[in-house]
Amino acid sequence: MADNEDQTMELEVLRSIYEGDECFKELSPTSFQYRIGDHDDPKAFLLEISWPEMYPELPPNISLNAFFNNGIATSVKQNIIAMLQEQVEANLGTAMMYTLFEWAKDNQQQLMENHRLVVNTMTTSTNEDSVPSNIPSSKKKEKKEQLTKSQKKKLADKTDHQGELPRGWNWVDVVKHLSKTGCKDEE
Repeated sequence: MADNEDQTMELEVLRSIYEGDECFKELSPTSFQYRIGDHDDPKAFLLEISWPEMYPELPPNISLNAFFNNGIATSVKQNIIAMLQEQVEANLGTAMMYTLFEWAKDNQQQLMENHRLVVNTMTTSTNEDSVPSNIPSSKKKEKKEQLTKSQKKKLADKTDHQGELPRGWNWVDVVKHLSKTGCKDEE
């Protein structure tokens, strides 16, 4: 449990206010997350605030380093933290968690006005046809068919010394086929 009385009281208040709120998450008795915006909102972000030992006399630690925020540019994150720090300074010495969360909710549009979707350069897709959007389609690498060792050996046996297949290697040998089926050329 929290060490000082102010923290204990604020913790109880937060638990009662945000009980059942899917946006609020208590990570520990001194660390909290609140999602500002809906899951499908491209301008949603996850605000993480933790209390130092001497909170509320000392300001809380504000972080936007959660995985949920990976699509937000660093400059936008820094701007959000700077604007929240102004609110922290105005409320220093008092319980401010509810105030910070509600202020962020009320000012979400302003906080995220410069947000542009950041495309992660690493792709983890296993789909062969997917190519990172920052690579022009003309530079897409064609994926060669994977052959087994025995298929490669058979193919090597059919090729000449330059690795080329002889002309007509895949043609049907009509004469051989006709002789096997018993068809004879009529004169």
